[in-house]
Amino acid sequence: MKIMRKIIEIDEEKCTGCGLCVPACAEGAIEIIDGKAKVIKDLLCDGLGACIGDCPEDALHIVTREAEAFDEEAVHAHLASREGKEKGAPQPGPGPGGGCPSAALMNFSAPSACQSANVPKDQVSGVSALSHWPVQIRLIPPTAPFLKGADLLVTADCVPVSYPDLHTTYLKGRKVMLGCPKFDDAQSYIEKFRDIFSVAGVKSVTILIMEVPCCSGLPTIVKKGLELSGADVPVEVVVVALDGTIKG
Repeated sequence: MKIMRKIIEIDEEKCTGCGLCVPACAEGAIEIIDGKAKVIKDLLCDGLGACIGDCPEDALHIVTREAEAFDEEAVHAHLASREGKEKGAPQPGPGPGGGCPSAALMNFSAPSACQSANVPKDQVSGVSALSHWPVQIRLIPPTAPFLKGADLLVTADCVPVSYPDLHTTYLKGRKVMLGCPKFDDAQSYIEKFRDIFSVAGVKSVTILIMEVPCCSGLPTIVKKGLELSGADVPVEVVVVALDGTIKG
């Protein structure tokens, strides 16, 4: 049954198919088809516009038109079906119909204890502890499966370049989210963390920042999101010096 309601409209002339809106839609209503973002079914779109702020081309807008009523049960069925396909099939790559590979959620295993024990000591730093993809804050939806009950590592994007032992000291056993408090949209990050803390059941948060003034905004962003969520999660802030050592 169709009714007059608010729904997302995508301007294909402006859309570049970057895929940033795909993970921003918690209902899975948007997919990249033939190199363009499309609302695959009207009944999956709630019309609230959470995806709009992630579009760098201003191609997404809320309009009022005749459309199928939003169906929450259909959304649950769609997400369950999509999760099953993601577990059983390779993730899409770039090109027609694939969109940006950074938009594809992936959860993969870090090296086992046995594998790590067999790595020579002089090669330990070369073992990746990363267990999921994507890692950019703006690309990770609050409903990402790997965030459920996670120990979260939120790091400024300069830290991995400066701190040589990131994987062995902080990333192992944690789920990482990476961004820049100076150049990224602080308000959208506050809202993103609010939603994460509201639905994901995060157990702890470790925040890694550099000893530069612009980095100080990252703990503020995370803590503000936590405050808005009403959740009670322990937060630790670690400062990395410009020479790659941990301060104090």
